[in-house]
Amino acid sequence: MVPTGKRETVLRTLDEEGVDYAVSDESSGRDFVAVVTFPVPKEAVEPVLQRLRDAGIERDAYTVVVNAETVASKRFDALVEKYENDEENGDRIAREELASKAADLAPSLPTYVVMTVISAIVATAGLLLDSPAVVVGSMVIAPLVGPAMAASVGTVVDDDEMFLRGVRLQALGGMLAVGAAALFAFLLKGTGAVPLSVGEVLSIPEVDERLAPDILSLAIALGAGAAGAISLSSGVSTALVGVMIAAALVPPTAVVGIGLAWGAPEAVVGSAILVLVNILSVNFVAIGVLWQQGYRPERWIRQSDARRTTIFRIAALGMGLLVLSSFLGAVTYTTYRNAGFQADAQDAIEDVLADTDAHLLALDVRHDGGPLQEPEAVVVTVGHDPWTDPPDVQSVLTERVNEVAPDPLSPWAADEVSVEVRYVAVSE
Repeated sequence: MVPTGKRETVLRTLDEEGVDYAVSDESSGRDFVAVVTFPVPKEAVEPVLQRLRDAGIERDAYTVVVNAETVASKRFDALVEKYENDEENGDRIAREELASKAADLAPSLPTYVVMTVISAIVATAGLLLDSPAVVVGSMVIAPLVGPAMAASVGTVVDDDEMFLRGVRLQALGGMLAVGAAALFAFLLKGTGAVPLSVGEVLSIPEVDERLAPDILSLAIALGAGAAGAISLSSGVSTALVGVMIAAALVPPTAVVGIGLAWGAPEAVVGSAILVLVNILSVNFVAIGVLWQQGYRPERWIRQSDARRTTIFRIAALGMGLLVLSSFLGAVTYTTYRNAGFQADAQDAIEDVLADTDAHLLALDVRHDGGPLQEPEAVVVTVGHDPWTDPPDVQSVLTERVNEVAPDPLSPWAADEVSVEVRYVAVSE
């Protein structure tokens, strides 16, 4: 909608850009003289609007951007060719469209609360059922992509209101998910619907794999944040990317709730740290991607402030990410170390049994409930001839296993790995 006195300026600017347009008189009496409609490729929206502003058309010109299914025009084809290789704007939507899409992705508070609670409950049920399909279903309904993208877009376009709303919704979502999962798990435990001990619950594969996350979890969260920012800025659907972001956030929060309900908070420290790492990672990489794509505040006078704010927030997120990721690195190191310990322990046990008539049937290394999964006990199953007495190798195996046991990383780990020997009479 063209303000009074700006009609010729608008039309001249569009002519200079080679843009087709249609003009209709505007007679509502609200200080507008015409309505101008013109098709442009999505990459050209921001440059053309900027040209109009440079020509003196301010924001009170009232601009609406909509998608066109098809445009049949030689001049439009020329515009497509002109802007498709534009390195400055690339294959991205306009700043105004980005802000609008980010705002739409962050749902209203009642809807956000309800969907987050439902998602957490479904995820808790899926984890306790050891059902990957149900866990994936909880990710689909989780409304977590919107707040993360809103906070990131608010940062790069210097919209403090959008940024704060995104941060508040993310914090609220995390607390709601943990609280809902814990309450639901308490209900299941109290009613006997899930009659399992804490050890049995934490050994469920879908739960166990999130108790000690490794450094690969960081790659998932960083990839989710980058994919979310790119899909948002390119104007494509963010639905599937939202599932990926939810995959990094929903199951770990449900595991934290399960651990609280079964009275094992120390066992879910890893999941709690994973939740924080994922939230920081998604925001960190999304801000960086959007800034690298060239999104800036509309007014140049605010760009220096936005640059300082963006650098500060990226640095703060990066420092927090570095500190928390050190835990993931320690877990990764511990995982490889424990694998090496099991191999060394097996070699040591077989070496001891080589001097007897017995042989090793099975080796089970058990770890403590801490996030670093320190080796706590070794159960050795030895097969022997049923017509002879089993060999007395308990003390020797204990000594040899502890010789190859790694030094504990946690101050709460046991000083010595206990060894239990089980004898089975085997007739071949």
